[in-house]
Amino acid sequence: MNDVPTGESQGRRTGGRIRSQDAHDAVLATAIELVEELGYQAVTMERIAARADVAKSTVYRWWKSKPALVMDAYRTAVEQRMPEPDTGSLAGDLTAFAIALYGVTAHPVRVRTLRGLMAEAQLDPAFAEPFQEWVESRRAVVLALLARGVRRDELPATADLAAATDHFFGLFWYRLLVGHAPLQPEQAPGHVEQLLHGLLAHHDR
Repeated sequence: MNDVPTGESQGRRTGGRIRSQDAHDAVLATAIELVEELGYQAVTMERIAARADVAKSTVYRWWKSKPALVMDAYRTAVEQRMPEPDTGSLAGDLTAFAIALYGVTAHPVRVRTLRGLMAEAQLDPAFAEPFQEWVESRRAVVLALLARGVRRDELPATADLAAATDHFFGLFWYRLLVGHAPLQPEQAPGHVEQLLHGLLAHHDR
């Protein structure tokens, strides 16, 4: 008797995995869609499951809570929209990342949603933890770019990479939240130049 699975049985197994992944992806996309449409407070796990056409029990099996699901959705989306650049230079890497980051301003709904998520993180301890994990995942990308710059001798080994990362994102979040000054992709090269100049000037003193 032949123990090798037939093409038909292989197809069934693969199809099951594909359907499961499709459902998983549908839930993530739906979570973002509803948060951007209704605001975080109005979204429920039940509403996400219904619109994604996935059983509520399945959604809860994959994510233990709404905060975990929503921030997993945003982590996945942002990683796809903004992969880690590798242009060959630190200035090029940071500039490419900043241009993509500032590009959110072309999408007013995304801007409004980011402001809402930041506010929610200050008010809801249950949401604050997954939000912070998402923030740290984005900081990790910039930290990696800066560390690569150190290895290339573009930055001194004594540079405070954590503080530089805070400066990089600090300008973005401050302007996004306060709205006192523009935040546009064409400003990114100048902002990166200022950041790197400050790091090198501090080292030269």
